[in-house]
Amino acid sequence: MFINGCDTDFDCYLGALKHTVPNKNVQNEDVQTIINSGATMIKAYAAHEPKGELTPFEYDPGELKPDEVEIDVMYCGVCHSDLSVIDNEWGISKYPVVGGHEVVGRIRQVGSAVKGLKVGQVAGLGWHASYCEHCRQCDTGDHNLCAKARPTIVGHHGGFADKVRAQESAVVAIPDGIDLASAGPLFCGGITVFNPLSEFNIKPTDKVAVIGIGGLGHLALQFLNAWGCKVTAFTSSESKQEEALTLGAHNVINSRDKDQIKQASGEFDLIISTVAVSLDWEAYISTLAPRGRLHFVGALTQPLKISVFSLMSQQRSVSSSPVGSPATIKKMLEFAKLHDIKPVIEAYSFDQINQALERLRTGDVKYRIVLKR
Repeated sequence: MFINGCDTDFDCYLGALKHTVPNKNVQNEDVQTIINSGATMIKAYAAHEPKGELTPFEYDPGELKPDEVEIDVMYCGVCHSDLSVIDNEWGISKYPVVGGHEVVGRIRQVGSAVKGLKVGQVAGLGWHASYCEHCRQCDTGDHNLCAKARPTIVGHHGGFADKVRAQESAVVAIPDGIDLASAGPLFCGGITVFNPLSEFNIKPTDKVAVIGIGGLGHLALQFLNAWGCKVTAFTSSESKQEEALTLGAHNVINSRDKDQIKQASGEFDLIISTVAVSLDWEAYISTLAPRGRLHFVGALTQPLKISVFSLMSQQRSVSSSPVGSPATIKKMLEFAKLHDIKPVIEAYSFDQINQALERLRTGDVKYRIVLKR
C-alpha cells in the first residue's frame, strides 16, 4: 500500500510503513524502529521432502544481523536450479527448502552496520545470500568463488516468500530504467551467461556460438549481440531457429546436422554451452578456432568425454564458471539497461508456485518463469 501525493518511491514506501502505525506523527527516522518492533514471521512456500509439493510455511528469521538487509519480495524468478534443490538432485538440499534465488524487491529494513543500501531502495538477490568477506577471493572481488559463500536456497530460505534476508554485500541495487517485472532472471540466468564475457575479455570482433536456446541461451544471444560479437546459435529445435535470429543470432546451425557442423570447423573463438545434457563434445571442439574455448554454464552432472589431443593440437581449452560476483552483477545490470536486454518471461502469481514448477519440469517454458504479487 502506498500513499498518494508522495514525491518519490522512497517517500511512498516510508509513507506506507507509517500508515500502518496508529501514531501518524511518526518521523522518518523512526521507521526502522517501527519495522524492527513489528512481527518478524516470514510467510513462504516450502518443500519438505525431495520432489515434494510446495506448501505454505512460516518461519521466524530472528533478529536482523548487523550486516543484513530484509527485502519485501515483489517478484521472484523460478530457475531450474530451484527444481534441482527442491528435488535434491545435487545431494546438498536441506529441508524444508524455500526456493527462489532471482529476487526483486524493496528493502524493508537494514542492519546497524549496513552502509550502502537503504530502506525503500529497489534491489535484487541472486544465487548467493552471503560471503565470508575475508578470504583471498572476497578480498580481490571474486565473491562468487568464495569457498564459504552461502547459496540463497541451501541452508537458507529464499525468495518464494513475502520477505527474504541476505548479507548486504550479496544484495545489488537495481538501477532506474530496468524493467522490474522481468529483472529477476538476470540475477541468475543473466549473470551466468554474462560472467564469461567479462571474465575472459571477449572482444567485439570475436565469433561466439551458443549451445541451447532456452532459459540461459536466449539471454546469451542478447548479451553477445549487444557486445558486438558475430553470434551463432546451435539448436536441435527447428521451431527455435527463427526465434534465435530474433533474439540476436546472426546465424543458426542445426546441431543434428553433421554437415553443417563440419562446415563450421575452426570457426569460433568461444562456445558457451547452456545445456545440462551430454552431447558429442568432440564435434563442437572441432568448430573452435585456434586458442578457442568451450565454456560450460549449464549444470551438466555427467563426466565429459573429451580427447586431450583435440585440445592440444590447436591450443584449445575447456572451462566452466558459476554466477558472477556482485561487482559483475552491477556491471551486467548497467549493460542490460543500456542495451534494453530483457529476459523473455511467463508470469505466475506466488500462489501458483506449484503450477509454475510443473510448467518448468515440462521444459516448454519460453524462456523464464517469474512469480509476481
